Amino acid sequence: MEEKQLAANIAALLEENPFKTDQEKKEKWYADMMPQLHQHHLSKCSAYRNIWTHFNHPTKGREMDIQDAGQFMPLPVSLFKQHLLSSIAEDEIYKILASSGTTGSTPSRVPLDQQTAEFQQRALAKIITSFLGSRRRPMLIIDHPQILNEKAQYSARAAGILGFSIYGSGRCFALDDNLNIDINRVQAFLERHQGKQIFVFGFTYLIWQTLYLQLKKKGMSIDLSNAILVHGGGWKKLKEQAVSEEMFRQGLYETCGLKHVSNYYGMAEQTGGIYIECEQHHFHASLYSEIIIRNLQDFSICQRGEEGVIQVMTPLAMSYPGHNLLTEDKGVLLGIDDCPCGRKGKYFKLTGRMKQAEIRGCSDVYADASVVGKS
Repeated sequence: MEEKQLAANIAALLEENPFKTDQEKKEKWYADMMPQLHQHHLSKCSAYRNIWTHFNHPTKGREMDIQDAGQFMPLPVSLFKQHLLSSIAEDEIYKILASSGTTGSTPSRVPLDQQTAEFQQRALAKIITSFLGSRRRPMLIIDHPQILNEKAQYSARAAGILGFSIYGSGRCFALDDNLNIDINRVQAFLERHQGKQIFVFGFTYLIWQTLYLQLKKKGMSIDLSNAILVHGGGWKKLKEQAVSEEMFRQGLYETCGLKHVSNYYGMAEQTGGIYIECEQHHFHASLYSEIIIRNLQDFSICQRGEEGVIQVMTPLAMSYPGHNLLTEDKGVLLGIDDCPCGRKGKYFKLTGRMKQAEIRGCSDVYADASVVGKS
C-alpha cells in the first residue's frame, strides 16, 4: 500500500509544471517524499540497507531535513559501476541503462522497471517541452544508427537519443558506423526540410569531433543557421581535446552557422533528472530533481558562488536507490528563483570533474564489498 501511495505521489508531481514552483514549496514536497523513498529502498534493496546499517544512520523516528547530509546520506555514483543496486525483483527489470563512461572505465548499470522508465520519460518530456515547445521538428542526430541496436541494455547515448526523439520527426543520423560525418546524407536531409527549423541533438564530444573538427579539416561547411542544437554528455573519451563552452559555440558557428546552442547536464544514475541551459546559459533544476553544492573538505553546504561537489536528488527513482547521489562533478550555485529567464528553483553552472584523489576521499569507504554486500 505504501509503495502504491508513493507511486501516486510521484505521478501527481509529474502533473506539475517543472519550472513554476518556488524553492520553498519544492523543499516542503521533497521533505515529505524523500524520506518515503528512503524507507522504500531500505525495505527493497539489501545493499542500500547494508550501507545504512554499517554507518549506523538513523532510519526512522525523526523528521528528515533534505539539506542535512548527516540525516540524508547520498550514495556515490561510483557504486553503480561496482554493483547492480536494485529495489526490484529480477523478473521486473524492464531494461538496464548503462552509462557511456570513459575509455577503459566500467559503465554504471541502472535497472529500470516499466513504472520508473515511464516516470523518467514523462519528466524528460515535460522538461524538454518547457524549453523547446511541443512542436516537433525534423531531427538531425549526430551519431550512428547502430547505437540503438542494444535493446536489453541501453547506453546513456541511446537513452538520450530515444528520449529526445519524441520531439523530432523524420530523424536522420549524421554519422556512419565509423563515426565519420556523412555529408551527402546530411545535405539530402537539409534539402528535404528546407525552410524548416531543424532540431540537432548529440553528445558534446561527438559534435565537436564531427561538426567542427571533421568539417574544418575537409574545408567544408553545413548550413544549420536555422537550427536548435541540444548537446550533453561532456567530453568523455576526448578529454584532452575539451574546449570551453564559448569556444564550442564559436566553432560551431564558424562551420555550421549555429546560433542556438544549449547544453544539458544529466547522468544515467539519476532517471529523469536532466538540467538544461536556459537563454542565460544557466543550468536549471526542475521540480523533478534537485541539486545541493557541498564543500569538499567538510561536506557543508556551499554558499552561492562557492565551488563544491554536486549532490543530486530526485523522487522519480523507485526501481533502484538513485534518489540521492553524490556525483563526481563540481559546480557553483548561482541563484534561486531569480534567473532572468523566469524559471523558478535553483540554477547553477558546472566547473569541471573532481580529481581522482577527491573522488576517492568521498566514495572509497562505500566500495568495500563487505559493506555493500551482493544485491
